[in-house]
Amino acid sequence: MASNPPGQGFQKNRVAILAELDKEKRRLIQNQTMNNPGASIPLSRPALNKDFRDHAEQQHIAAQQKAALQHAHAHSSGFFITQDSSFGNLILPVLPRLEPE
Repeated sequence: MASNPPGQGFQKNRVAILAELDKEKRRLIQNQTMNNPGASIPLSRPALNKDFRDHAEQQHIAAQQKAALQHAHAHSSGFFITQDSSFGNLILPVLPRLEPE
C-alpha cells in the first residue's frame, strides 16, 4: 500500500543529474591537473559551480513554464504567457482589451 509521493521521481532525477555533474566536474579537474601538473585549481571554481547550478535551474524553470503553458492552452479557452512574477507564477493570463462601445 506504500505509494510514492508525487515529487519523489523529480527528486531522484535531480539527485542523478547532480551526481553526474559532480562526476563530470571531477573528471575535468583531473584532466586539468594532468595537463598542467604545476597548475593549481582556479579561484573562480565556486563561481563556475554556481553558474552551472543557475543554468540548470533556469532550464528546469523554462521546462516547467513550457509544460504549464501547454497545459493551460490545452485545458482553457484563455490566453497565457510566460512571465516572471513577483508571486512565483510560471504563467500569467492575458486578458484582451475590449473597445468601448
